[in-house]
Amino acid sequence: MQFKDYYAVLGVPREATQDDIKRAYRKLARKYHPDVSKEADAEERFKEVAEAYEVLKDPQKRVAYDRVGQQWKAGQDFHPPPDWEGVFDLSGRGFTDADSGHFSDFFESLFGRARHGREFGFRARGADQHARVVVSLEEAYQGSTRTITLVAPELDQEGHLVNRTRTLNVKIPKGVLEGQRIRLAGQGAPGLGGGPTGDLYLEVEFQPHSLWRAERRDIYLELPVTPWEAALGQTVTVPTLGGKVELKIPPGSQSGTRLRLKGRGLPGNPPGDQYVVLKIITPPADTAESRALYEKMAATMPMNPRAELEA
Repeated sequence: MQFKDYYAVLGVPREATQDDIKRAYRKLARKYHPDVSKEADAEERFKEVAEAYEVLKDPQKRVAYDRVGQQWKAGQDFHPPPDWEGVFDLSGRGFTDADSGHFSDFFESLFGRARHGREFGFRARGADQHARVVVSLEEAYQGSTRTITLVAPELDQEGHLVNRTRTLNVKIPKGVLEGQRIRLAGQGAPGLGGGPTGDLYLEVEFQPHSLWRAERRDIYLELPVTPWEAALGQTVTVPTLGGKVELKIPPGSQSGTRLRLKGRGLPGNPPGDQYVVLKIITPPADTAESRALYEKMAATMPMNPRAELEA
């Protein structure tokens, strides 16, 4: 069974208003009515137009159709999602046996067919919604509670697309990772026909930091050091997400040397580490004394750092 694009059948965009849909239907119904049209497939086209209008004219049915339509394109094989249910009540209006055969298998797979004067109705779980939440590395390390504002499009009772704004308090778990999803049960789109509300999934994104960057649970810090700290070795103070610690720089260290602070990354089981990457900063030779000192170093400790390249 193939998915039917009801918007394409009526020739309207997905953001069309109910008035747009009604005008398009009336125009096509006149064009393809079997009593008027001379086209060979007029009766079949008329049924397609009527079926599309039957769904899109009703805001609740339209929301349900749009939800499943996000997963398929016209012409693709279609199977209703597993959480889709068709239910009926006995309110005494809607489709009757006279409607038998008017609608496609695709239509019936979504909504079923009501018999004996029963109302056409359905029950479906609301769609899951997705958003991103940007957190700092400090929040990921300590855990926090954030207030976020979400704007999500919905159809009102008249079928117009409106934006609904919500404010939520979200708990950021201690040790959360970038790319991890936080599930807020029941905070997604409302269900249809009394169906349950969907869930909201927040994908975590780390805010760029002036000191650290994260790779999963490991934290990286570029540490500026002087040439003599690297050459002679020295104990320096290093910032971590959990506070300042002392780090011993081994004598003879070079730029790019990576030193590990075990367990100083993001919390977890096991926790991550913090890696300190040394970056040697050369003092400027901007005085006569500093130039003389550099010249003495060149004479005392001659070396060719490009020897391997020249070889």
